[in-house]
Amino acid sequence: MGTVIDSHFLAFTALVTIGYQFLFFVVTALLKFDKVTDFADNPDFVCWDMGTSPGAFPLIQWGEDRRFDEMRNNLGRLAIFWIFQAVWVWTVSLPVTLVNASDRNPFLQVVDIIGWILWSVGFIVEGTADQQKLHFKRSSENRGRWCNVGLWKYSRHPNYFGEILLWWGIFVASTPVLKGAEWLVIIGPIFLTLLLLFISGIPLLEDSADKKFGNVDGYTIYKRRTSRNLPQEEN
Repeated sequence: MGTVIDSHFLAFTALVTIGYQFLFFVVTALLKFDKVTDFADNPDFVCWDMGTSPGAFPLIQWGEDRRFDEMRNNLGRLAIFWIFQAVWVWTVSLPVTLVNASDRNPFLQVVDIIGWILWSVGFIVEGTADQQKLHFKRSSENRGRWCNVGLWKYSRHPNYFGEILLWWGIFVASTPVLKGAEWLVIIGPIFLTLLLLFISGIPLLEDSADKKFGNVDGYTIYKRRTSRNLPQEEN
């Protein structure tokens, strides 16, 4: 297997990723349309054909992606965002790419089970958090309020915690197949973690929320007491 363009499909998947990311970038830039973002920046879209991605569909129902609040009219910043996004999608999918390109088929190992447990927990957390936020935003009583129910009571961004856990689980489950330089696919979950925690995920959403709720006493208390990412009891 793996004879298309290169032995591990790396160039092929890179071209596919660049192609559809560029298409979604054009749609976003021309139409100022944010609802395609979660399809484009969610590698689940590539790996599981949209239907199993827990984070893809709620955005369509609740509207704008707050990460774009200051980018819609700045083509340069928007382009940089989508470049990071393309790198994210390609790198985080590398374990899946290499496993499917490999002819090695080792027996089931403990590390496989650990990886799929991590994936399952992450998938459930991300999907649950997104649905809780969707339900919260649908209620007219919550208009103008920040989501602080369910998992959002224990983390300001539980959906991102779930996504990070999900992709680390996939990497762990892929390790029995990896050899030599193939272990470099660990850059995928590392890049995803750094991107969500420090670059285009949480920081942009936190800035948007601060501008919207920064003068509200209840929000400042919530922010001070609630974990940024890892769900835990209030401080």
